[in-house]
Amino acid sequence: MDDRAKQLNYLYNEVDKVSKQLNIQDKARDLENLQRESEKQDFWKDNLAAQKVMKQISILEQQIKPWLKLSSDIHDLLEIVELSDKSLNKEIEEQYSNIKQNFADLKKELKFQGPFDSYDVILSIYAGAGGTDAQDWTQMLLRMYSRWAEKSDLKTKLIDESSGEEAGLKSATIEIEGLNSYGKLKGEQGVHRLVRLSPFNSDNLRQTSFAKVEILPKIEKPDEIEIDEKDLKIDVYRSGGKGGQSVNTTDSAVRITHIPTGISAAIQNERSQLQNKETAMTIIRSKLAQLLLDQHLDKISKIKGVNESAEWGNQIRNYVLHPYKQVKDLRTKTESSDPDKVLDGDIDKFIDAYIDYSIQR
Repeated sequence: MDDRAKQLNYLYNEVDKVSKQLNIQDKARDLENLQRESEKQDFWKDNLAAQKVMKQISILEQQIKPWLKLSSDIHDLLEIVELSDKSLNKEIEEQYSNIKQNFADLKKELKFQGPFDSYDVILSIYAGAGGTDAQDWTQMLLRMYSRWAEKSDLKTKLIDESSGEEAGLKSATIEIEGLNSYGKLKGEQGVHRLVRLSPFNSDNLRQTSFAKVEILPKIEKPDEIEIDEKDLKIDVYRSGGKGGQSVNTTDSAVRITHIPTGISAAIQNERSQLQNKETAMTIIRSKLAQLLLDQHLDKISKIKGVNESAEWGNQIRNYVLHPYKQVKDLRTKTESSDPDKVLDGDIDKFIDAYIDYSIQR
């Protein structure tokens, strides 16, 4: 057998091995069942449930199709190799190189084996110490993650935001939707520190600002994180607004507090109280899921609550714009001398480094 044919056979077996680790065949069966369900006549009778099924179908297709195509590409190239003459050598080498690179990229999925790694993300940013500069820093971080999502072909949706008094944002919450979003972004959770010449004081002095980034897996299904209704305190109130014709005059805003842990979520973006309540419940479930992960627990009743006092001590990354230019992750020691590029969404270097770092720990 030709050496290239042997290499392709070896590669085919490696692809099959990794596919089994990722349960591609099981996922293919799940996809087939969901597709059959979507073809039923009364499928769209419950629009919300139908949308969730269609989303599951989309996720499974994203997980499965690249692997099926890779196996097919190897099989097709193997046939060409076995039948080809030397005139096709250059084309074969190019295809083989592309297949190897594709396999290397797809193998990265092995790194996303956590219980919620494949989930969408609820990302919140809160201004910390630093006054107006910290609020401006919060807005800069929101732009950074939005640009990263855009470059990564992920969808974003603004859930809630609170404007600063002079500039920037006191807080902002967005949803990022796409395959392995949580697995990629979970390492971004923590305090981000900015050092720069302040544009908000007349002396243009150097200012240090802090913002906290919270990363949650989006838990939509109530049965994934079961919450006892008696543990919830639900308040409704009138949404805030900037006035004018569009100001909300109904009590549509909702704040939900999980009494045992003290965590809460307040949502007022939607006009419907029901929609705001559903979004708030999704965030509560997501926060509880993150606490279960953080505290290595299996039941909500065992959660000790949130350690608020340590909130601003968990600094993970410095962004220095003056007197020198550097972004440095304090956990992985990953650095960049181009903070402007990083703040424009080029953070894959830091994301990949944390994923490898977390696997090795």
